[in-house]
Amino acid sequence: MNDLLFMRKALQLAKKGIGKVNPNPLVGALIVKEGVIIAKGYHQYYGGPHAEINAFNDAKENVTGATLYITLEPCCHYGKTGPCVDIILAKKIARVVIGMIDPNPEVSGKSIEKLRKQGIEVVVGIEEKACRQLNESFIYAVTYNKPFVLMKYAMTADGKITTNSGEAKWITNSKSRRNVHKTRNAFQAILTGINTVLIDDPMLNCRIKNGNNPTRIIVDKDLKLPENSNIAKTAKEIPTIVACILEDNERITLLNNLGIKVIVTKKNRDGFVDLNDLMEKLMALGFQSIMIESGARINYAALETGIVNKLQVYVGAKIFGGSKGRFPVEGAGIESIEKAITLELEKTQIFGDDVMLEYKVRPKICLQE
Repeated sequence: MNDLLFMRKALQLAKKGIGKVNPNPLVGALIVKEGVIIAKGYHQYYGGPHAEINAFNDAKENVTGATLYITLEPCCHYGKTGPCVDIILAKKIARVVIGMIDPNPEVSGKSIEKLRKQGIEVVVGIEEKACRQLNESFIYAVTYNKPFVLMKYAMTADGKITTNSGEAKWITNSKSRRNVHKTRNAFQAILTGINTVLIDDPMLNCRIKNGNNPTRIIVDKDLKLPENSNIAKTAKEIPTIVACILEDNERITLLNNLGIKVIVTKKNRDGFVDLNDLMEKLMALGFQSIMIESGARINYAALETGIVNKLQVYVGAKIFGGSKGRFPVEGAGIESIEKAITLELEKTQIFGDDVMLEYKVRPKICLQE
């Protein structure tokens, strides 16, 4: 039996849930009998039936003695739904092939043990790397109790994010920008700084068909968000959070009335929003994945504090030149190369004449001298 082939098909099914199941993991399932797929399922939306249940519901024939392929270990606890492992047993599945063990301590290995004790053959680790990549934000959040953070920025081939006069639209082409919206769709939240709002007046929404708008998080230490900004005007339609250090009850009430949630954080050593404290507070609110699309100061602060797990750099096929244009990461910087944040290249993609470089951010060495 071709376990690899069927697991790859289950992975493709799982991807159909992107943007719809957060903060749950993406999961796909297939039921195979005598080498033929007889049912398919995936986790379609948060709070809905899990992938294996949807696969059982899809079956038009008896599944007794069949093999279940599932990208993530079945649950064995009560959450939004009941334990799937019990239903697998009740359906008399003969063999279960699992992509990866669930990192959630409530499940991790327990379902596998229960299935084996009941005499069911269990195979674990088929296409494990791909299964882990699919749910890297879920795995990180469950393992470390911190949100998984992706930083994205676009720059010219000479490393600029603005011209000398401050123009920034557009550095990349429409294909690159469409891919950014696909990434927004996959994340629970998108974070930017108040300067980006004041300069660009962005919407920070997801502009792909049937896309999911991430919650917008504005780092705004002094609560300067204009009431007539696109962010404020659409806060009742798109969930919006402002993170500040200013406990101004009048201003907070005003923003609350606009539909904006305000989080007051600790100050960092420079008197700005403490990003580590903000991440803790966001994790407590259920945010497992956050995308940063901001300016040079926030980018530096996020990298300097060590909250960034992955970096997406879009290099547009343009050169601005000059000495007044902005760079994607500024801040205090470093004096010696050995203190640089180092990266590990994981993926490259071509979008017309643009290139996207995706890096894993290695554990940082503090940038401060």
